Amino acid sequence: MPGFTLLSASLLAQSILSGIFVGALYGLMGLGLSLSWGLLRLINLAHFAFAFLAAYLCYQLASLGVDPLLTLVAIVPLFFAIGAALHWVMARFAVTPFNSLLLTFGLMGIVEALIQSIWTADFRKLESVYSNLKFKIGVLYFPVPELITLLLAVALSLAIWAVLRFTDLGKAMRAAAEDAPIASAFGVNQKLNGLLLAGTCAALASVAGVCLALSFALAPSQMYAWIGVVFAAVMLGGLGSALGPLIAGTVIGVSEAITMAVTAPSWAPIVSFTLLIVILVLRPGRAA
Repeated sequence: MPGFTLLSASLLAQSILSGIFVGALYGLMGLGLSLSWGLLRLINLAHFAFAFLAAYLCYQLASLGVDPLLTLVAIVPLFFAIGAALHWVMARFAVTPFNSLLLTFGLMGIVEALIQSIWTADFRKLESVYSNLKFKIGVLYFPVPELITLLLAVALSLAIWAVLRFTDLGKAMRAAAEDAPIASAFGVNQKLNGLLLAGTCAALASVAGVCLALSFALAPSQMYAWIGVVFAAVMLGGLGSALGPLIAGTVIGVSEAITMAVTAPSWAPIVSFTLLIVILVLRPGRAA
């Protein structure tokens, strides 16, 4: 009996650790979406398309012998430029938040079709030097790809939080989100700041995409499966928050992992979607 108790405790602890790892990916993927929605007032569903396109680009470059982490050197600037260009187009035509939802949803379909035309709809799995690396501390295993995701998520969330809180640029962005006319009257260049923020959001999506490629098999249609859980993390964490999505994503990830450990994997999505419904019902202002 004591062995059974120890085994159960170790499995539960490993499940919680796995939940923290996947929750970090939820938070990293939701970070750019939260900033775009909260500070730019644009619901950018193309964020998920950017993440998957970056994942496939990482897969392609890694298959040519490039270290997956080194692909960030090319991928991050590329997606920064794409994000800034997309924001310029939406600002040029004064796209409303609701229309941005429709426009970027259509862009998701275009990117999905592009990915299928290049890499087909078959599953692709990135094989790298990190794939089978893991550390063991006590009874717990720490897979290196998931550990990289956690470290990147924490580092980027803290960096964005520090920029928004302590720098003039961050304060200007928050001021523009609160009251754009007053911010403009005090000399805030909203157009330039908007381009910088939109580019940063797309760059964050590309980092999430590389982490996605390190840990998961890829299929173009899977980008839609991430929408519900990431939306839940964003709204639970708070729109425009830098640390909120990471904390909320971790809560959701651990909740899903425990649910899978004590019941069945098919029950896991109930956690995130239940949280999403509760947030929308009890605190609809978070989605405003």
